[in-house]
Amino acid sequence: MHDVSKCLLTTAIHLRESLTMTDLRTFDPNSVGQKTENIFGLPFTADEAAIAVIPVPWEVTVSYREGTASGPEAILAASYQVDLYDPDYVDAWRIGLAMEEIPTELRNLNDQMRPTAEEYIGMLEEGHTPEDHPLMKQMLEKINASCEKMNEWVQERAAAQLDRGAIAAVLGGDHSTPLGLIRELAKRHDSFGILHIDAHADLRDAYEGFTYSHASIMFNAIKEPSLTKLVQVGIRDYCEMESDLVASSDGRIVSFYDRDIKTKMFEGMSWMHICQEIVSQLPDEVYVSFDIDGLDPKLCPNTGTPVPGGLEYEQALYLVRMVAESGRVIIGFDINEVAPGDEDEWDANVGARLLYRLANLTAKSNDQF
Repeated sequence: MHDVSKCLLTTAIHLRESLTMTDLRTFDPNSVGQKTENIFGLPFTADEAAIAVIPVPWEVTVSYREGTASGPEAILAASYQVDLYDPDYVDAWRIGLAMEEIPTELRNLNDQMRPTAEEYIGMLEEGHTPEDHPLMKQMLEKINASCEKMNEWVQERAAAQLDRGAIAAVLGGDHSTPLGLIRELAKRHDSFGILHIDAHADLRDAYEGFTYSHASIMFNAIKEPSLTKLVQVGIRDYCEMESDLVASSDGRIVSFYDRDIKTKMFEGMSWMHICQEIVSQLPDEVYVSFDIDGLDPKLCPNTGTPVPGGLEYEQALYLVRMVAESGRVIIGFDINEVAPGDEDEWDANVGARLLYRLANLTAKSNDQF
């Protein structure tokens, strides 16, 4: 284990030990989730948590359906119905998981800029370009500036949590939201990899002109020199440019395309062996970036860009569990693109349970159990 990971582990254990023991003695994990408490009804605050969730209600650059900006709020509401028993890790709730307050100022900026982005995208679809339309150029500059402001805010919050020794996670919002956390981790780690579960490759260069598009998150992430490996799983909706970028990356980007995974399974290969292939590509330190549309769309029907195919819920978690049990250290994670539906809370229910399980597996990889 690298020195940075050892330091992270030691500090995280100290944080866990310093949590208010009175709360832990009186807390009943079998009782009804109390909405007066933090996420999942847990008795921890974001200032003392060993794993701190940073909510980012942002969807300015989404290119299809809206709704992901409400993801953090919907997941928080759904979390109080999640049973806390994890058969893999008994008393997992004790790790010290909490979420920061949803930032009103950032949500307001999102709500202010989203109509501008919609108008801009509409003009693009009508054949106009920023080069031949001065108003579009002004709009684009304003949108990109607001997205950079969001990135800076996320990086500042991530730095604050990391400085006190916590493990930071981002809860979006669209998939552009974790770049600030990835940038901050890149400053603190000499070498790390990303396990990217998604329906989309997200390797487009400034999609639709947006430097920080949700479709450009991994293109922006690989600009960080210390990100030595990007391993993508479940990709099934991508363009030729993205395919060419993967092929020309000299192994820095490895994509396990959904059709190739399914073909191997149809021909008799087990998911365990496929996961072993995936995990073998990852370095010692791993960041997990989880776009909910990496799952089968029956599990996330209201997400912005659902795509047929994808992973089952336990199938995805089996993969992350193999990472945690391989001796690799999960240094952070994000969950994005959860959009609550108008008629039900299904997407948020899935997202809340995914968040809890990913936090537990992250703790497991850091030897907190």
